[in-house]
Amino acid sequence: MDLRDTIREKSKAALAESEIARRIALASEAHPDEEQGKPTLLRLAGELELLIEPARRLVRKIDIPQAQNPQTIILLPGFGHGPNRMRYMAQQLEAAGHRCKRWGLGRNWGVAAEAMERLEARLVDVVERYEEPVALVGWSLGGLYARELAKRHPVCVSKVITMGSPFSGSPRANNVWRVYQAITGHSVDAPPIEADLAAKPPVETIALWSANDGAIGPRSAAGKPGERDRAIALRCTHSGFTYAPQSILTVLNELDRPKLG
Repeated sequence: MDLRDTIREKSKAALAESEIARRIALASEAHPDEEQGKPTLLRLAGELELLIEPARRLVRKIDIPQAQNPQTIILLPGFGHGPNRMRYMAQQLEAAGHRCKRWGLGRNWGVAAEAMERLEARLVDVVERYEEPVALVGWSLGGLYARELAKRHPVCVSKVITMGSPFSGSPRANNVWRVYQAITGHSVDAPPIEADLAAKPPVETIALWSANDGAIGPRSAAGKPGERDRAIALRCTHSGFTYAPQSILTVLNELDRPKLG
């Protein structure tokens, strides 16, 4: 290795160390006032029920009603998760007669301009293929993407249903913002796309929230009047939004509700 290669390698190492230090600093920020309303550590520990979910499915039977209004749905996963995380819900919605499509981006590693562009293209492609507007059902961060998609392409979206999505109030009223900032490299209040999270999309928008949510503050997920059309309280954990019978049946019921207006 010549001198120039040595200098180049040292520069890369220095940049890598600098980037790691920057991300550690992002995860270590102190915002006590903005964190007010986040779930307690006891609620967070309740998320461990996810570990016994596979056993529950062996004996669980959900009485799935047949859809009165079968439609095409795009399911959007939460931060750090991909389509497989939404598969169980997709199976139940399809058993009712709906058509479920993946969001097409693999794992959700945070907000990014490129990801938003790809998601917009995916939405338009699905709408053109099936010749009808689609319903967007998004869990956690996936719900934020769903709301922004509906704002950008309202003619392509029939309805938005968010599940434990922190669109209202402080973006730090939750137990995941530090991990999010460390992984994405940007602050939760400075995403790399233009977005007004609290602004309601110009389509019917329903927010599912739970007081048992161990990740997201309930007020952030429920929102305020004017930020969504309806807020519906469930009794499930944050992870449970994707598999709890109450969550699945509520989504089915909301899909069958006639459009507002």
